[in-house]
Parts: sequence; C-alpha cells; structure tokens
Amino acid sequence: MNENLFISFITPTVMGIPIVILIVMLPTLLFPSPKRLIVNRLISIQQWAVNLILKQMMTTHSPKGRTWSLMLISLIMFIGSTNLLGLLPHSFTPTTQLSMNLGMAIPLWAGAVITGFRHKTKASLAHFLPQGTPILLIPMLVVIETISLFIQPMALAVRLTANITAGHLLMHLIGGATLALMAISPTTALITFIILVLLTVLEFAVALIQAYVFTLLVSLYLHDNT
Repeated sequence: MNENLFISFITPTVMGIPIVILIVMLPTLLFPSPKRLIVNRLISIQQWAVNLILKQMMTTHSPKGRTWSLMLISLIMFIGSTNLLGLLPHSFTPTTQLSMNLGMAIPLWAGAVITGFRHKTKASLAHFLPQGTPILLIPMLVVIETISLFIQPMALAVRLTANITAGHLLMHLIGGATLALMAISPTTALITFIILVLLTVLEFAVALIQAYVFTLLVSLYLHDNT
C-alpha cells in the first residue's frame, strides 16, 4: 500500500531514462508569446498579472535589486506552472522533489548573499552581530546568525516540498477512499467526492500561493543584500 501511495512522487522513466527534464520544460508551452500570437484576453491577463507581481515585489528594492526582475518573474511562473502540472491526472509534480527545490533555492540564495557581501560588505557583516550585544554573548550570537543564514535555502526548499507533497498526498488518499466507498456506500462516496473537488480547488490555490511565497522570500533575501 505504501508503494502505491507514494508512486506518484517517483520520477517517471522511459526505458530506464528519467524524463523529468521534458516534464519540467512542458509548462513553458502554456505561456503564449505576443510575437507569435495576436494579443488576446489570455495574454492581456498574463501581462497584467506579471506587472502586478513585479510592482508589488520591486517597490522597495534599490535599482540594483530591480535588475533581478526578470529572474524573479521567471521563477514564479516556472514554480507556479510546475505546481499546477501535478493536478493533471497521471502526471508528475517536479516540485515534490527536494533535490530540485534545493537546486533552485541554493543558487538564488547564494547569489543574493554574494551580492550583499560584494556591494554592502559592512552591512552584511553587521547582521552577524546586532548592535549593543553584550560581550559574553558575542560568540554565541555569531554562531546562531551564521546557522540561520545557511539554513535559509533549506527552509525555502523544504517549505515548498512539504506543502506540495502534503496536498497531493491528501488528494490521493481521498480519491482512493472515494473509489473504495462507491461499492459500499454511494452516499458517503458522494460526500467524499465533494470534499475531493473542494480540496482540488484549494490545492490549485496552494500551488500558486507557494510559488508566490518562494519568490517573495527570495526577493526579501535580495532586498536585505542590495
């Protein structure tokens, strides 16, 4: 039963070759380009959403931080589309893999931190030791702040992985219960099916919210270092 329960989180393969790269590239086909298509409602909504997100994230950034605009908007569109990909039947969600999320979180976090040490060296070093710290607590606070700095990419990756995995796992459990109850109690099966539909709507919102949260936290790390 455990094998069947977690089978949807295993990377699919064809002839023993992982096809996760093709799956990750699939959502890019869902975003139409104005260079190829006449501007329509879909493109207008897409551009409106992009401008709204950029305006909200970049308002407090310095000119150097705003150079990351393209990176951040590409990140939120990529994570959001891959999260939604897992809601399709017989599909695979790449963001349920901790290795992939770490692969996104660590370079972005490292880029923000390196930018801070390069352009704001004194301010970046000052974060390790708050002003007015007693002398006896200085070694302990430096160690704590260092650990909190290096744990940031882990927190980013684990948060995204846990939220997406938990939602998909719950949908899998309720879907299996609905199928099992159809032959036993149709009324109970109908109730669980309604719960499944509501949970699917909730998971749709969670997929977009988690993409926004991941990108917003990267933006906050960047804001602290630019």
